[in-house]
Amino acid sequence: MARGRIADAVKAGRVLVSDGAWGTFLHKKGLKPGQCPESWNLSRFDDVADIAASYIAAGADMVKTNSFGGSSFKLEHYGLGSDAAALNEAAAGASRKAAGDDHWVIASLGPTGKMLITEEVTEDELYEAFKAQVTAFEKGGADAVCIETMSDIDEACIAIKAAKENTSLEVICTFTFERTVRGDYRTMMGISPTAAAEVAIEAGADIIGANCGNGIERMIEIVKEMRNPNVPVLVHANAGLPQIVNGENIFPETPEDMARMIPDLIKAGADIIGGCCGTTPAHIKAIADAVRK
Repeated sequence: MARGRIADAVKAGRVLVSDGAWGTFLHKKGLKPGQCPESWNLSRFDDVADIAASYIAAGADMVKTNSFGGSSFKLEHYGLGSDAAALNEAAAGASRKAAGDDHWVIASLGPTGKMLITEEVTEDELYEAFKAQVTAFEKGGADAVCIETMSDIDEACIAIKAAKENTSLEVICTFTFERTVRGDYRTMMGISPTAAAEVAIEAGADIIGANCGNGIERMIEIVKEMRNPNVPVLVHANAGLPQIVNGENIFPETPEDMARMIPDLIKAGADIIGGCCGTTPAHIKAIADAVRK
């Protein structure tokens, strides 16, 4: 296929498949606790590209990048803050190598860990950090930026603005919601799915959605709140809610468990479906098979 824009493919009637978790893969390949994942984009480029390739082989239409913690703020913890541009460009390049010409690369941009509300960082400082990332993504060959796992609407909007003002990348913006004792959903900062969607769209997001924090069953409820007739919705669900087994976090949903809920998720309004924590190429294959049926 000619790639074109992701939003245009959705508007033409396609339901698209995204990829799954990256962190577990990196650790299986030898990433040590306390080591910077993004450093591998330069030191072990082919291993990073291989993760993306495994999801393409499983049936994904698009793959993320190894750049979730690639802001200069996060990289400073490893003494790599000045290498942000090079590491993010290489992240996009690794996924582009795997994706080829007929699959999309949606570069991962996560929260900085800095809080505007406590005046730990300024809006200008966030903007400059995000600008450095998104311009590097575009240079490395990404088609879109996936601003993900957001809880602070202001931080998300600054990231959207940086991408829109400095690149031609499509902008995806996803939030992480938790179920409250009342049974509704809010981000850590108290934002509802409806409010998050409205503000992200107003800020210029081309695609909105939710990732992490919930399995598909709960994502169905979240998507019903977020859906908009004019803007595609992306979901990266966990493989269920984590359970602690022998001191380790285990995600209980099998590929078959997730695949069974795909029709209901699509009916709720999801246009792009992939995985987050606990999901593997086997989960993505099952999701892809269910979508294409």
